[in-house]
Amino acid sequence: MLDNISKNLREQYKTKWSGYTLKSLLQRRFIKNVLTVASGTMAAQAITLIFSPIITRLYGPEIFGILGLFMSMIGIVGPITSLTYPIAIVLPREDSEAKGLIRLSLYIAIILSTIMSFILILFSAPIIKVFNAEMLAPYLLFIPIMMFLGATLQVTEQWLIRKKYYKVTAKVSVTNSLFVNISKTAVGFFHPVATSLIFITTIGNALNSIMLVWGARRSLNFSNKKKHMDRRKTKRSLFNLAKKYYDFPVYRAPEMFFNAISQGLPIIMLTTFFGPASAGFYAIGKRVMELPSQLVGRSVGDVFYPRITEVANEGGSISGFLTKATLVMAAVGLIPFGIIVSFGPFLFGLVFGEEWIVAGEYARWIALWSYFVFINIPSVKTLPVISAQRFFLFFSIISTVVRIATLAVGGYMFNSDIIAVALYAISGGVLNIILIVITILKSKNFILRRAIKLND
Repeated sequence: MLDNISKNLREQYKTKWSGYTLKSLLQRRFIKNVLTVASGTMAAQAITLIFSPIITRLYGPEIFGILGLFMSMIGIVGPITSLTYPIAIVLPREDSEAKGLIRLSLYIAIILSTIMSFILILFSAPIIKVFNAEMLAPYLLFIPIMMFLGATLQVTEQWLIRKKYYKVTAKVSVTNSLFVNISKTAVGFFHPVATSLIFITTIGNALNSIMLVWGARRSLNFSNKKKHMDRRKTKRSLFNLAKKYYDFPVYRAPEMFFNAISQGLPIIMLTTFFGPASAGFYAIGKRVMELPSQLVGRSVGDVFYPRITEVANEGGSISGFLTKATLVMAAVGLIPFGIIVSFGPFLFGLVFGEEWIVAGEYARWIALWSYFVFINIPSVKTLPVISAQRFFLFFSIISTVVRIATLAVGGYMFNSDIIAVALYAISGGVLNIILIVITILKSKNFILRRAIKLND
């Protein structure tokens, strides 16, 4: 029976999806959408690169270390402010259900941000002591603000992705990057302290959210009648929606939390072991290595997610589409990440100043890990589509434990920041390779299980 099902599936894919070759993709809307998002991201990152040599010389490694520590704490709690319900906005067939998820996400964000405010007011001293982060004491109450702004931003981005309004996202990215970098530079000439960077970053996130919300409203352009109809449709119980998409808070939210811990802990641990300057070196190195991911990787991911959802809904070859996307990402990432591996210290000293050469050493190892994170983007986007979020949670827990252990070995046993970063990066690269392989295999099994279910 299984052989017959597999044969039928191959015939269906041959007739229906044979057009999805790498060559044909270049002629399809998928690539056009990727280029639209990438053009905005490219312009935004170009602005950041132009201003970075000035900003790094104005503020210095220690100030960037404080900003990095602040952002790492935001990065740990921020992604789960809405319990990851915004990620589900792309999935429903009907817009009314997606709008219900928007309301659900924002209500949860308000509640959790408020709870975080009370926690920080009541327990700020113990929190600062645990994380050895006395320098963050004046900025703790910025955290719930950033949490809510991040949730609003995520909700709006996912709605725009669902509606394929990629031009709005591109325009907002450029405008926000221009505002943030000009503000950091202007203020840095007169008041180059950590407070300036944190305040401008917060204002920048608020502006980004406001512009995206405005862009979404203008793009949708609903009539009054349509608005009335949509309100009636979205009156369906939010509890039912929360229950229907339960796998996001139950599996995806903890996964993102553990992943955020593994991403944010290097800065916290480097601050504890070697001081804020080391955290600053890591923060700059990681930020530079995120440029290719933000430029190409995020663009591909934003377009790939709704496209792989369509492929799944229409009975297409998920594993084939995923494999092609992964191979393309692997080819695209070789040059930018390879350059940093080869010439990192020299380039960082040249661009950011001599005091940032150590950041170039960090970046060499971060580039190795970031390359595999880059090519892993299609796999991560595919996991919710093939209902593999439970697996992703367990994988993320194991990954977090492994990566934290490697950092601790570098810090405690070798007492070397370079070795700590190197071990962390190598373990991250290996784990991402494993995840890619498992996701491709799971996507094949998903197709087979669905075929068996249909035949039954």
